[in-house]
Amino acid sequence: MSQSYSFFIVLGAAFILAGFVKGVIGMGLPTVAQGLLGLIMTPLQGAAILVIPSVVTNTWQLLAGPSFLHVFKRMWILLAFISAGIWLGFGLMSPGNADFATTALGTVLVIYALLGIFRIQFSVKREMEKWLSPVIGVVSGLVAAATGIFTVPGVMYVQSMDFSREDLIQALGLMFSISTFALTVNLYRDGAMQLSILPLSLLALAASGVGMAAGTWVRRRITPATFRFVFFWGMLLLGAHLALKSHL
Repeated sequence: MSQSYSFFIVLGAAFILAGFVKGVIGMGLPTVAQGLLGLIMTPLQGAAILVIPSVVTNTWQLLAGPSFLHVFKRMWILLAFISAGIWLGFGLMSPGNADFATTALGTVLVIYALLGIFRIQFSVKREMEKWLSPVIGVVSGLVAAATGIFTVPGVMYVQSMDFSREDLIQALGLMFSISTFALTVNLYRDGAMQLSILPLSLLALAASGVGMAAGTWVRRRITPATFRFVFFWGMLLLGAHLALKSHL
């Protein structure tokens, strides 16, 4: 992985922008960062750098909620099957599958963007969760194992579970935390978790913090609808580029 000055500038800018998005809408740091990093490195390398920023921000989000036990009781089946899906998907981001992983990442970003642009939302009845959670969990785990992000369909499913606002924030933090841990095991098995990436991860963490602070400031000064419009169209273009990258 090249580490020229331009590389560090691009890396820092990617995480500042990713943190900015999280500061404005409360989520999206791994999604945006992994999408932008896909322009300069493989998804495997990007996912390894993302571990420390993800762990720090997700732990904060998890501890911020008031009802951990209530949230965990509803989500433990989903979390177990996400972990199983990630384990089963070991190797999908390996260096030999770099083109596939990049295409998969771009495709997931396109799907995520289209769902946001057309404001497509899902609703899940409580009695459906017992059989739907394992299916969504395995699919989410396989997607995360191939792309390094947990948005589709995991985030959409958790958002459809009719949590209160505070419980939803904690539920997403819990899902991200468990998923990141499971994915880190895969990255370690794949040889991607090396001491040499620590400076890059710390730079990413610092840049994310700067971006989150800026995003929080902007959130109070623009309408969420305006920002979401720009964000989802940006994700659509980025995803389309990554999906087609290996074919151009």
